[in-house]
Amino acid sequence: MANTQSAIKAARKTVRLTLRNKAVKTRLKTLHKAFGAAVKAGDAAKSKAAGIAYVSAISKAVKSGVVHRNAASRAKSHAAKYVLAK
Repeated sequence: MANTQSAIKAARKTVRLTLRNKAVKTRLKTLHKAFGAAVKAGDAAKSKAAGIAYVSAISKAVKSGVVHRNAASRAKSHAAKYVLAK
């Protein structure tokens, strides 16, 4: 249990930020699955739209500090490889 006032505030902040991070990561996983399904289906227009949505969400996650920028760069590169191949 937190003893000081600053530790109590930090504990409240941790709960709030954890919920936000979890929501962002869940959204990224959902978009990634949708992108993978679109690529597997072979539909170029659908995979391009899903890829754009996925890359945009990754960039926003980096901006808020949820995902490391190098990991995001790697994911964007893989997504671009599939979109440009079609």
